[in-house]
Amino acid sequence: MTLPEKFKVHVITLSDRVHTGSYTDLSGPAVVKYVKYAMAAAGWHCEIKTSTLPDEAVALRAALTEVPAADLVVTTGGTGIGPRDITPDVVKPLLTKEIPGIMEQIRVKYGTKNPKALLSRGVAGAMGNTLIYTLPGSVKAVHEYMAEIVKTLEHTFYMLYGIDIHDKGNRH
Repeated sequence: MTLPEKFKVHVITLSDRVHTGSYTDLSGPAVVKYVKYAMAAAGWHCEIKTSTLPDEAVALRAALTEVPAADLVVTTGGTGIGPRDITPDVVKPLLTKEIPGIMEQIRVKYGTKNPKALLSRGVAGAMGNTLIYTLPGSVKAVHEYMAEIVKTLEHTFYMLYGIDIHDKGNRH
């Protein structure tokens, strides 16, 4: 299996206020910056699509299961415990493989400074060959989460595609 020539990335902001236009999306564009950086650092090309959805399970499920699927999906918003926070509840059942360690590490690392960070229910994993990360909606949280995610993103894709990165002939 080889990596895509151009990665398809979908950044989804889940927010009733952003969706209705009563609030400007700041977290989605922050995710885009990190993804562009990580892809460039790996020497990869990407095409990034952005969407804004209300905090509704049906809309998110449809976005995640649309064809053609993305190689990477990063959501922002809806990971808390509020009545409209549905992101992990929709994403988790769709995962074929969960990657709990990265979200646990982020919660512990930032939760020691800010105990409210421990309330995030964000999940990470693969849905087939699509990597999915669910981030909180605040820009500060996006910076914290993405700073950790980009450290492992390249290796995670190699693992997902069954590529032994120690064999330099299979890297690209």
